[in-house]
Amino acid sequence: MRVVKKFGGSSVSTIEKIKSIANNIAQNYKEGDEIVIVVSAMGKTTDSLIKLAKEISETPDIRELDSLLSTGEQQTTALLSIALKERGLKAVSLTGAQAGIRTGGIHTKNKIESIKIERIEKSLKDGTIVVVAGFQGINEDGDITTLGRGGSDTSAVALAAALKCECEIYTDVIGIFGVDPRVYKNAKKLDKISYEEMMEMANLGAGVMETRAVEIGKKYGVKIYVGETLGVETGTYICDESEITEKKDVTGISINKNVIMVNLENFVGGPRSIATIFNKLAQNSVNVDMISQNEVLSSKGSIGFTSPLTDEEFLNKSLEDIKKEIPDIKITKKTGVMKISLVGIGMISNFGVAAKVFDVLSYINEEFYQCTTSEISISLIIKEDKGMKVVERLAEVFSI
Repeated sequence: MRVVKKFGGSSVSTIEKIKSIANNIAQNYKEGDEIVIVVSAMGKTTDSLIKLAKEISETPDIRELDSLLSTGEQQTTALLSIALKERGLKAVSLTGAQAGIRTGGIHTKNKIESIKIERIEKSLKDGTIVVVAGFQGINEDGDITTLGRGGSDTSAVALAAALKCECEIYTDVIGIFGVDPRVYKNAKKLDKISYEEMMEMANLGAGVMETRAVEIGKKYGVKIYVGETLGVETGTYICDESEITEKKDVTGISINKNVIMVNLENFVGGPRSIATIFNKLAQNSVNVDMISQNEVLSSKGSIGFTSPLTDEEFLNKSLEDIKKEIPDIKITKKTGVMKISLVGIGMISNFGVAAKVFDVLSYINEEFYQCTTSEISISLIIKEDKGMKVVERLAEVFSI
C-alpha cells in the first residue's frame, strides 16, 4: 500500500502526540507498505516564530521570514523520524527542498511548480518511511520558500499526485461538517463532498482544507480523506462529483471572519481605472475576493471588494499606490464583518435557494453589506456580531 499521510499542527503539538503517532504507525505497518508522512509545525510554533521576527522588525524581510518559518516543520520531521526509528522502523526526515519540492512566486506565498520524486521513490523502495516537512520548498534561486497558511495540506496532496496515491489528512476534527459544529451544535458530518464544493468552501473561508490542495486533488484525481488523528470514527472523503449520489441544495455553510471590506469611490469609472486598481492589488499579492461595482461609466465611479484581514499590510501598500495614481479617489475600509457562504452543487439544478436565503434575512430582520454568487454558492457580508444568528437560521432551513 502506498499512501501520503499528513498530520496538522494540533496533531503534533506535543512530544506525547508525536510518540502516539509513531506508535500507531509502528503497530499498523506491514512489510511492503510505502508511507510518506507530511507534517506541520508543532502547535503554535509558526505564530511564535512570526512574533519573534516582529520583535525585531514590524515588517520583516520576507526572504528571511521564509527561512525562519521553515524551521518549524523541520523540527517536527526530525522528531517524528527519531520516534519512528526508536520503534524499530526505517525512517528519514526531509526538508521540502530535499524532497524535491520546487516552487515559484513571492516569498511567504509561493506555489508548488514541480516535484522531483526520485529521492522519495528510492527511500520507499528501500522500505523507509519518508517524513517530509510540509509548507515549504525551494525556488529557482535556491532560496527556502513557504506556501502560506495551510500550505502543508498543499504539500501533502501535491506529493500524493506525484506519487500516484491517495492522501489522508489528519487533524483534530472527525471529518468535514456542513457547518462548523462549534457554531451550530446540530451540524452534520459529511461522508463525502465533491472537489468543487470543497474548493468553494475552502476558498470562502472554511478552515478544514486549503483551497490549492483541493484544486490539485481534483486536477490529478487524488482522493483525499479527512479524519481525526488516531480517531476511530470514519471521516470524510473529498472526491469526484460522480461518486456522490445525494446532491442537496446546500451541502455546507462556510464562515469567514478573516475579512476586510474596501469601498473605492469618486473616480472616473471604466476599464482603465478598474485596471489600475486591480493591477496595484495584484502587484502586492493581495487576494481579492468578492467584487461589486456600480456606476460603471460614471465620473463618480464606485467599486467594492473584500480581501483577507491577514493581507492588510499588503492591502495598505496597494491602496497607497492606488491613491498616487488616482489622487481624488475616496477609500473606505470596514472591519468587524464576516462572510457567510452557502455552497452546494445542487444549486445548479434546483431553484429558489436565493429566495430562501433572503427570506431568512427578512425573518430575522438582518441587513447585509454585499452579496455575490457563483454557480454553486451564495456569499453575504454581514456584521460580525450578527453573523452567528444568521448562520444558525440558515443551517436549520437547509438541514445542514
